[in-house]
Amino acid sequence: MNTSVHPADQLEDRLIDFAARIIALCGELPASYAGEHIARQMLRSGTSPAPNYGEARGAESRADFIHKLKIALKELNETSVWLKMTLRTKLIGNEMVAPALAECGQLARILGTSIQTARRNARNPSGI
Repeated sequence: MNTSVHPADQLEDRLIDFAARIIALCGELPASYAGEHIARQMLRSGTSPAPNYGEARGAESRADFIHKLKIALKELNETSVWLKMTLRTKLIGNEMVAPALAECGQLARILGTSIQTARRNARNPSGI
């Protein structure tokens, strides 16, 4: 019996875990005007990649798949900027932000590679 988890399921789980981390991090931001602004923006962008990836997995075409992955990547890139702002403004401690920023970067690289692979496969569907 094969109990291994499909890589697409693993990536989706990582994106969901990342969203949960962002939710927790946003809850730690101060109730100041700046803290609330960043929390709202980061909550939106940081929780978006997981459902966008889920939509990509059910894409109607390769072009639709690539488009939805690009949206997820765009949201990760935006989240990275909000995390860096949070670090530089010292709104919350590095010990909470740095791991989220590292995971954000890893997820962005994975999605970027997936987009490149899908584009390459679209140009050369026979795999030759």
